[in-house]
This record gives sequence, structure tokens and C-alpha cells, in this order.
Amino acid sequence: MIDGQEPTDPAWTSAAGSPVSAAARATFATMFAELAPIGRDPATGGYHRFAHTAEDSRLRAWFAGQANARHLDVHEDRAGNLWAWWGDPTAGEAVVTGSHLDSVPAGGAFDGPLGVVSAFAAVDELRARSVRPDRPLAVVAFADEEGARFGVACAGSRLLTGRLDADRARGLTDDTGITLAEALRATGRDPDTLGPDPELVARIGVFVELHVEQGRDLIDRGAAVGFATAIRAHGRWRYESIGRADHAGTTRMQDRTDPMLAHAATILAAHTAARKHGAVATVGRVAVEPNGVNAIPARVRTWLDARADHETVVRAVVAEVTRAAGVEPVEESWTPRVEFDPRLRARLDGVLGGVPALATGAGHDAGILALAGVPAAMLFVRNPTGVSHAPDEHAEPGDCLAGLAALTDVLAELLTGEVLVAAEPPA
Repeated sequence: MIDGQEPTDPAWTSAAGSPVSAAARATFATMFAELAPIGRDPATGGYHRFAHTAEDSRLRAWFAGQANARHLDVHEDRAGNLWAWWGDPTAGEAVVTGSHLDSVPAGGAFDGPLGVVSAFAAVDELRARSVRPDRPLAVVAFADEEGARFGVACAGSRLLTGRLDADRARGLTDDTGITLAEALRATGRDPDTLGPDPELVARIGVFVELHVEQGRDLIDRGAAVGFATAIRAHGRWRYESIGRADHAGTTRMQDRTDPMLAHAATILAAHTAARKHGAVATVGRVAVEPNGVNAIPARVRTWLDARADHETVVRAVVAEVTRAAGVEPVEESWTPRVEFDPRLRARLDGVLGGVPALATGAGHDAGILALAGVPAAMLFVRNPTGVSHAPDEHAEPGDCLAGLAALTDVLAELLTGEVLVAAEPPA
């Protein structure tokens, strides 16, 4: 169910005004009902679905079950991403759709799963319409899109396309010190096989990702569905300040070496610099050692997330934060501004009849594939709360079905219409 709405609720089952078949509506609602309990905190309603955990294994089993129910061939690539194929996966020029199933800590129900559920429901709807694809279709669930456990966002698509080095990936650690390589072994996978798959990427003719909007643009425009023009430049940086642990009650203020002061300066500088440059910057994660109320810290690690329309603005923000912090940061991930393929955007606009176009500050696997030269596009479904990465994230059933209808229309055109020639990857 979604926020207490069972698959039998009228919002899902009423035929009045619904743009998709009764079968697709029913399976859409049932899939969300099956996903609802996995990783959910009953106290807050938020989700904890991290890569290579028990919850992740349940999500992967769910994906395989949905694929098998539709007689789709399931494949896991070298980067840990899951693929469900309708048609010959070796044929090339494949139309691919999907998103991810993992979450941020205490995340919402829609960020990622909406795209995967809609992709499977779109297969049902295409079959209900008797669409005969001229090229293969794949539903994909990218691994570790949020980077909540090992710190690198879009890890699965970055590994697949070679934007994340396999050796670096194997050495990434979570908060408990477990490496990605160790986590893979614990789930029965061989970390030595981790790496890019250029042949698979070359077989992708086009990728379309449907996602809940993570802001208020569609609310303000009064539209249920929109599509993306671009993803703003964004990155993550880790600052580490070293001090000297000591007693909080007996150490004089003039005798202290307290790294928390540098941490405080970092937070204030991030806020000031972001407002000055028209960017957004967030310190959302902190690790303090030894983390005792009555102990002066020995070490503080501070993570900065900064985003803006253009790289020069983001770099200016980071430079000002770095001066305030007094230490050079480690750049954990970086994604330049992504302009989605204008030919594909024009085709979406032609199919959907003038739905709003918007840029987004959120990172997505579609952006990583676009940077690898894959023609990519994104559809957004309205989020009436405007809140994301939190339990209040939401989408109404009617808007979800409008998104499903839009995705199905786009896929039908791409599966039977003109082939897009892959663009050259940006330098």
C-alpha cells in the first residue's frame, strides 16, 4: 500500500478518468503494497534500504519475482545492477527504463521505487495495448543510487560506465568499517568481478527514467507530469579536522585543540557561500570521535553537499568553505551539469503534448548514462508535499497513473519508432 491506501482503494481501481488499463492499475498498486514493508521504520514511516544488506536482498528478490512473473530474463551485471529483458538482450538499440530501489536514511517511499514499479507496469500496459516492439526493452534497477552506505552516489551506474574505478569501489567503507568488497562477499558475490561493462552500455539505445519530483516545480505549475531538461552540477566533499581529545570539565579553554570549531566554521561558511553564489549547500552528515558529551573531540569529519546550475559556481562555494575549514577536503563524488539529449526531449514533448520542462538539482542514474553518451531522458511525477529524502515524500495515485501513462506512451513510440543514434560522451 501507499500511505495507507490498499490496492483495492477507489483511487487505484476506479476506471473513471484513468489513462491506463485496469490490469496495469491493479498490478501497479499491488507492487507498491509488496514493497511497502521492506526496510520501513514503523515509528517514522521512513525507509532504510541500503546496498548489500538484508533489505537489499529482499528488494532484489522482489525484482526477480516481478521479472519472472512477466517472463522477462533477469541478469545482474558486473556493477550489481539488475536487468529484466523483454526481447533479445544482445540485439542492441535497447529501450531501457527503470530507476533504483535503495534509499537514503529514513527516506521516502517513492524516490526510486516509483520508477521501477512504473517500468514493470508499463510492460503490462504495452502488452495490453498489443504493442509489438521492434527492439528489446529492459527494466533496470540500479544498485546503490543514493550512496547511503558507502558514500558514492549512483555507484551502480558509475561502475557500469567506468566513472567509478573498481579498485576504489572495492575499498569504500561504511560507518562500521566494512568494505564494499566484504559486503559483496557476505551476499555471495565476487568483488573481483566488479567493473565496467562497455558492451552492455553500447547495447542501450535510449534510457528513460521516471521519478517522483523532489521539489515544488510541478506543484507551482499545476501539472501532474513533467520532463527534465538538465541535472545541475553537484558533488560531495569530506573535511577532516584533527584535534586533541581531553576532559570537557578540567581542560582550560586556552589549552584546548578542539576540531569542532573548524566544523562549526564549515557549516556557517557553507550557508553563507551558497546564498552568496545562488547555489545550495548542505552539511547533512557528521562523524565525531570519541563522540562523548564530556569529552573534547579528537577528530571531526564533515560532509558537504554542494549544487548549482554550473560547475564554476559549485567550485566557488567549495573554495570558500575550504578556506573557512582550514583543511583540504576529499572529493568523494562529482557530477558535472548534464543537458539531456535535445532530440529525445523533442520526442518526449511530441508524445506528451507539451508537459512542463524543468531542470533538477537531484542526481540520477539517467545523468550518469547521459555522460557516457547514452541518449537519456527523465519524467517527473508531481509530489504534493514538495518534500523528498524524508518520510513526507508523496505522490497521489492519480498522478502516479498519469506518470505510468506518460511512460507507456513514450516507450511505445521509442520501441516502434525511429532509432536514436548515441551521442558522443562529453569530454
